[in-house]
Amino acid sequence: MNDFTDDKPLRSGWTTGACATAAAKAACMALFGEKFPEQVIITLPRGETPSFTLTLTEQGDGWARAGVIKDAGDDPDVTHGATIIATLRRGIPGSGIVFRAGFGVGTVTKPGLPLPPGEPAINPVPRRLMSAEVVEIANQLGQSADIEIEISVPTGDKLAHATWNPRLGILGGISILGTTGIVVPYSCSAWIHSIQRGIDVARATGLPHVVASVGNTSEKAALALTGLPLEAVIDMGDFVGGMLKYLRRHPVERVTIAGGFAKLSKLARGAMDLHSKRSQVDLPWLAGHLRALGASEDIATRAEAANTALEVLELALAANLPLGNAIAAEARKVAADVLDGAPVQLDVLVFDRKGRLVGASHATPA
Repeated sequence: MNDFTDDKPLRSGWTTGACATAAAKAACMALFGEKFPEQVIITLPRGETPSFTLTLTEQGDGWARAGVIKDAGDDPDVTHGATIIATLRRGIPGSGIVFRAGFGVGTVTKPGLPLPPGEPAINPVPRRLMSAEVVEIANQLGQSADIEIEISVPTGDKLAHATWNPRLGILGGISILGTTGIVVPYSCSAWIHSIQRGIDVARATGLPHVVASVGNTSEKAALALTGLPLEAVIDMGDFVGGMLKYLRRHPVERVTIAGGFAKLSKLARGAMDLHSKRSQVDLPWLAGHLRALGASEDIATRAEAANTALEVLELALAANLPLGNAIAAEARKVAADVLDGAPVQLDVLVFDRKGRLVGASHATPA
């Protein structure tokens, strides 16, 4: 793990889409008779012109291939260090630019995504970037832009298991992503993108009820309680605010928010980002809830001085006080306020660290 100090700026990186574009541009130059460039410069959607170094160059009769190693900067991106390879072939006259999924790049199998089922998981912006570079080179060299672009990632089949792709119905590998071409450190844009695509797939496939889970323990426990299939899970992590705002514009009939007591007590207090670096458990506030539930002053005082939210929960459970239900109800109210009248039936399940249910709200309209 990198040890960053507050005064040390974090280094940005490049998306898989930007790397694929650089590789495709280099391969296109070679395919049309030029040399592979030592450095490949591309133009990103906002006008930036980064330079990439090729780590793979190959060509043969009617094809050329180039590879770029993805550098995600200081972001903990699962695809950091992966080699993104573009293989270009001349297409049938009049066919235009066609995209193919090579090894390690997924194929879409469910509706609701930006691409229809059967298409390679190369998102629209990377497609536009690659197409623009190929057309520009073709025009400069007097060539036809009838080109097949195949993107592959040698480790993509394994990396995909650390992404949402299998749940989204993207099979066989990773997706080639990026709307700006730039990875902003710790923006977790890929995670938020996956939350949004998960909601889109749920809507497109007609799932009436989804579980938005904070982590693995709450996910398993919520599925066991609701009987829902794995594909009904939205792994929102700490990004409850981002999920709720997207649901406000793209509602699902019923949503169950599931998480641990500490995380959901933050939501109940109004936090929209549940990460420990960006929100904290309010122990005096929890103690106030215990008093309202009839706790003795001794218990409330001990709660205020507790080291962790778990300690407060254990005090409540020992005194048979329904603190978990109170937190679930408060969390549901806060989430409903963000949904702002969207037609979503909303409920909250609160679990302890072992996955035992310690609190629940009623499913009521937001």
